[in-house]
Amino acid sequence: MTIKEAQEAVDQWIKEYGVRYFSELTNMACLTEEVGEMARIIARKYGDQSFKPEESANLGEEMADVLWVLICIANQTGVDLTEELRKSFEKKTFRDRTRHLDNPKLKA
Repeated sequence: MTIKEAQEAVDQWIKEYGVRYFSELTNMACLTEEVGEMARIIARKYGDQSFKPEESANLGEEMADVLWVLICIANQTGVDLTEELRKSFEKKTFRDRTRHLDNPKLKA
């Protein structure tokens, strides 16, 4: 699935099952909540915290939830994520062409 196809699929799902998009502000709060759930798993899996016995640890599910809400916000604000990602690659390539290659902290 391409990013464009994902944006179209989310939009179709919202129209068919979701009644309407939540407001942009509500979706921003939802995005923050989903990122927090993802952070919780990362902190326990890769950090110093441990899981509670009843906690689930599906990192992929939480990443998909983050992506879903981000796509909702893009759709309702008219953002073409494919184009914006392309521009981001271009910007980072121009700006950081040698920055990381020349960073002694990144050399093994």
